[in-house]
Amino acid sequence: MERINSITDLVQASEKYRNALSRQTLRISVCADTGCIANGSLNVYKKLVEVAEKDGGLVNIQLLSNDENVKGKAIVKTGCLGFCTRGPMVRVDTLNLVYVHVKEEDAEEIYYSSLKGQVVERLLEKDPETNKPYLHIEESPFYRKQKINILEHSGHIDPASIEEYIADNGFRALAKVLSGLSPEDVNQIVSESGLRGRGGGGFPTGTKWKFARTQNSEKKYMICNGDEGDPGAFMNRSVLEGDCFRVIEGMMIAGYTIGADEGIFYVRAEYPLAVKRLKASIKQCEEAGLLGKNIMGSEFSYSLSVREGAGAFVCGEETALMASIEGKRGISSPRPPFPAVSGLYKKPTIINNVETLANIPKIILNGPEWFKSIGTEKSPGTKTFALTGKVRNTGLVEIPMGTTLREMVFDIGGGIQNQKKFKAVQIGGPSGGCLPESQLDNALDYDSLQKVGAMVGSGGIVVMDEDNCIVEVARYFMTFIQAESCGKCVACREGTKQMLNIMTKIVEDRATLEDLELLEEVASIVKDASLCALGKTAANPILTTLRYFRDEYIAHIVEHRCPAGVCKAFKHYTIVPEKCVGCGACAKKCRSQAISGIIKNPFQINQDLCIKCGVCKETCRFDAIEVR
Repeated sequence: MERINSITDLVQASEKYRNALSRQTLRISVCADTGCIANGSLNVYKKLVEVAEKDGGLVNIQLLSNDENVKGKAIVKTGCLGFCTRGPMVRVDTLNLVYVHVKEEDAEEIYYSSLKGQVVERLLEKDPETNKPYLHIEESPFYRKQKINILEHSGHIDPASIEEYIADNGFRALAKVLSGLSPEDVNQIVSESGLRGRGGGGFPTGTKWKFARTQNSEKKYMICNGDEGDPGAFMNRSVLEGDCFRVIEGMMIAGYTIGADEGIFYVRAEYPLAVKRLKASIKQCEEAGLLGKNIMGSEFSYSLSVREGAGAFVCGEETALMASIEGKRGISSPRPPFPAVSGLYKKPTIINNVETLANIPKIILNGPEWFKSIGTEKSPGTKTFALTGKVRNTGLVEIPMGTTLREMVFDIGGGIQNQKKFKAVQIGGPSGGCLPESQLDNALDYDSLQKVGAMVGSGGIVVMDEDNCIVEVARYFMTFIQAESCGKCVACREGTKQMLNIMTKIVEDRATLEDLELLEEVASIVKDASLCALGKTAANPILTTLRYFRDEYIAHIVEHRCPAGVCKAFKHYTIVPEKCVGCGACAKKCRSQAISGIIKNPFQINQDLCIKCGVCKETCRFDAIEVR
């Protein structure tokens, strides 16, 4: 990569690389994010490369850009295409085709069919009702209501190639800033766009930047929060794996605006691919002169580094994150002072998450009105969500703010698996809320969700059906939250422990209505008295399930039953005499010796000894074990 010493150099490089890409006579992109890699996409990629090399004429962007007379075929690895449940996915860019559930043995057929302009129909996504293949993946219900902005490069460009990013107007927003916009101008543009923090809090980004920009300090820091500790959430990971350069550009613009000359990416160590690609991208930027001293001939100098988090959920909170970077234990601190005034090493610091920063380049290039034209008045723009759980279509989704939960679950998600009935959706991670069917027409935006006791959070959505016990779900999330509490403040440290104890009593059939009253009281105290956002939202799973699913709590405590049939303590195993052949297999497998009888005669279960493990039912070949 040649060095870019001026804005003119950048414009010329962009034209050069765009021209080079246009001379790819065939381009096949293989999804190589963590999910598809786990499903074998790298084997597909290697086989495609092997076939292409054997056929001849395989080129890369460096070869194409160095010789304008060269044309050829390219096989590249890209980021996430979103439709995770259909991976591995392969895109034939030159034909605008996307193949799903691709296996290594499909590679040769895909390659030679693509050369002839032919379609491998059996590998296309199909209409779930008619089984008719979609010629273009965008026709699939999973994509129809999406609005792609943050994810526009993911699945389309090689995330390891700075040349491909520059070819698609990469770093042009930074060039626009450096060519005549003051920090105040940039701050004003971001403020007017209405961009709110995508990490969960939804605080206006422009306002946050202004706090740090107006501080009088020789040293300031910009931090990108890529910790993303919510179970089931993978939005930030996917953006970093598929489009590091865009986040880097956003970091640089943010640093310029607040007056920082140093930025730090804080990324959880459990994201090794994201960390690897991020470090490689930073190195490429340094080699190209886009990081370092006097960037593009301006007076702006900037450096970036990567710090890996140790996996603590609380380190997603700003003050705990900064403590971790400083080499201290990751625990929250009281505010004020706020980080924008006294943050990392007691210097003014701004912390934005990955998605927030990824929005910045397009806002600068297209203007605040463009951004405000998407989404709602108070929550403009798009938001990425990780859609998981009991829906047919799981994956990474980007929608305009204001899209309803119903559209998310039943249109994009394709509805509930196995014709089951929808029960609830957990939104906003473990500190979010569980919303029932009556809230499905609620808009996915900051204010609407807050009114019903939930929150956008980082963007994790878990869909549940009738087979999920809502009480057990709340207990599970409380287990996670309690384990991840940093323990600094009494309200969170002791309150989450007490809430977990009560929830455990409920699912083990040991609770009373007095316990339920105490649970609500403790939840309210934890919400009001905790030090940081983790503690203040820790009770959300309890409070929202009590608000919308109180009847299930009552069923557990008063009626001594689990409506979903999930909680082991409420299961009652009996042997149906008419079906039992007296083989004794269940008695041999019983861990608590609760089953007895005489061979060739019906056996019986001693309920006082039964531990409700279910092994007897799994063992019986005659369906003689009944569960009530």
